[in-house]
Amino acid sequence: VPVNLSLAEGKEKLLEMIDGFIYERIEMADKVIARGGVARINDGDVIMTYARSRVVEMVFSKAHEDGKKFRVVIVDSRPKYEGKALCKRLVNKGIDCTYILLNGVSYVMKEVTRVMVGASTILANGAVIARVGTATVGMMADVYNIPVIVCCETYKFHERVQVSSISFNELGDPEDLVDIDRDTRAETGKSEDVLKDWRKVNNLKLLNLVYDLMPAKFVSMVITEVGQIPVTSVPVVLREYMKYSLVE
Repeated sequence: VPVNLSLAEGKEKLLEMIDGFIYERIEMADKVIARGGVARINDGDVIMTYARSRVVEMVFSKAHEDGKKFRVVIVDSRPKYEGKALCKRLVNKGIDCTYILLNGVSYVMKEVTRVMVGASTILANGAVIARVGTATVGMMADVYNIPVIVCCETYKFHERVQVSSISFNELGDPEDLVDIDRDTRAETGKSEDVLKDWRKVNNLKLLNLVYDLMPAKFVSMVITEVGQIPVTSVPVVLREYMKYSLVE
């Protein structure tokens, strides 16, 4: 924001810049990514995704609108169960879906033709930071030689380098891990959560990691608003955007 503007003018200019960023780098970017993702879907494909990504949902919706015949395998996990919402939305649109939990990935991976996931961040070394469990899906896809496509806007690219999800992560509420379903209660024969008093157990800690890191070697392609690129091109994109962000 220019320093010669008044406070009111500065606020107006800042809001204008924020709106422009949202429109160009998020809204329009998602539409371009959706078109790129649709081009990667063929009739008869079985596409696996994990949890819920807004831009991946846009890809599936656009492909369905274009008349492509495919099936989506939605992999989900505790404690958020984000895939349930995605499954409901896709089924309501008439898209064939299969819903499984993370521990069943290996059983259905042999049917899958490609994996398509979103990302929270892609680092300079090509590692993908995404909802915890994504790395497991990527690893299983690699075992079965199935391509993994990451749909991600370039504003999520980061110059930081990270090789594990332990060195830097977000911790979720440990209480989210305590709430078990009624089927588990029936199996254990208890009418209440088995970990209800876990804080009183001195040698027990509950670790609820929000994200994990999927190594670059598991990623076949990244679909962005600037094109479909390998993860090795992330530093190039960062370098180009940094040219325009430098203040003289």
